[in-house]
Amino acid sequence: MHDFCFTIPYGLIMVVGGLIGYLKKGSTVSLAGGLGTGSLLLLAGYVSLKSFGKRRNSYFSLFLETGCAFTVTYVMGQRYIQTSKIMPAGIVAAISAFMAGFYVYKIASGGNHFSSESESKSK
Repeated sequence: MHDFCFTIPYGLIMVVGGLIGYLKKGSTVSLAGGLGTGSLLLLAGYVSLKSFGKRRNSYFSLFLETGCAFTVTYVMGQRYIQTSKIMPAGIVAAISAFMAGFYVYKIASGGNHFSSESESKSK
């Protein structure tokens, strides 16, 4: 699975979560965090998708995605420890921890892999 396949939905979840936090509780911290992190993830996913179309890896995107995921895991993990609330802190921390692990795997395995020319022509 390619990183952008998960990054774009993950970024959208972060943006929507920030908006919901702002609309429900008036939390500007949720708005800034969700929009900021979500926008960075959407940008990284887009750059990765465009690089993939050129049969290249964007390690910049992979490292940006990884940094965002680890940061959100830490921040929301701390919030979960303080409040013991599963929603949203526990869920977001768990999703972000999964994504951080996925990104570390993608970096360790050499990024996105491309099918050979003969495989793509036979499809």
